[in-house]
Amino acid sequence: MRSSKLVKVLNLGRMGYQNALKVQHIMANRHHKVPATEKSGTFCDTQDVILLVEHNPVYTIGLRTEVYTRDEEERLKRLGAEFYQTDRGGLITYHGPGQLVAYPILNLNHFTKSIRGYVHTLENTVIRMCREGFGIRATTSPHTGVWVGENKICAIGIHTNRFITTHGIAINCNTDLSWYNHIVPCGIADKGITSITKELNQETTIADTIPYLLGAFSQEFGCDMKSTTFEYCGLSHKTRDELISAAGG
Repeated sequence: MRSSKLVKVLNLGRMGYQNALKVQHIMANRHHKVPATEKSGTFCDTQDVILLVEHNPVYTIGLRTEVYTRDEEERLKRLGAEFYQTDRGGLITYHGPGQLVAYPILNLNHFTKSIRGYVHTLENTVIRMCREGFGIRATTSPHTGVWVGENKICAIGIHTNRFITTHGIAINCNTDLSWYNHIVPCGIADKGITSITKELNQETTIADTIPYLLGAFSQEFGCDMKSTTFEYCGLSHKTRDELISAAGG
């Protein structure tokens, strides 16, 4: 039996962090503009979307910024990465080529109003993806994210505003893990970082990973998934132009 909930899938391809953030805000604002009388109806269901993206090298920090000085920012930039402060939870992390980043822009009224429950479902999504797609035994830990033993394979950092979600998950597929050597990932000093490629000892790309992620997402969130494009995402011509412009960098 098909679900009554629909989440569209918009693959942004390779995109700089700031431009992807702009796309997130555009999509989140679509939720906020829906009249209150329609927020639990079919019309708003079409606003739920998951953005898939591969970033250029970038270090991002969350709301807790006290340990990151300007000197630290400049040090990381000299490595060839960008550096941004964001409004997500969590501490510093890395995004870059070979990492599948997924930003669910959801109205949690359609799923669960519990923020903790939402994060738990994201973790279960990645655990299912690892198990069913790649035979990797991944788990949760007292630290947010998904782990293989003592090594993190997926970071999670979210933001919500009136039950509309932004930011999301970052799964290491065939990421160059040496970028993590320059930081304490997520502020956890005694843990490591891994990737699907490292765990399997076999090159595993973002393209290899996407179908398994979407299948697991559909199962864990109880929704149907439908691929879409900028042109067919139900946007005005002006908004489409903004998105397409952002996708260029």
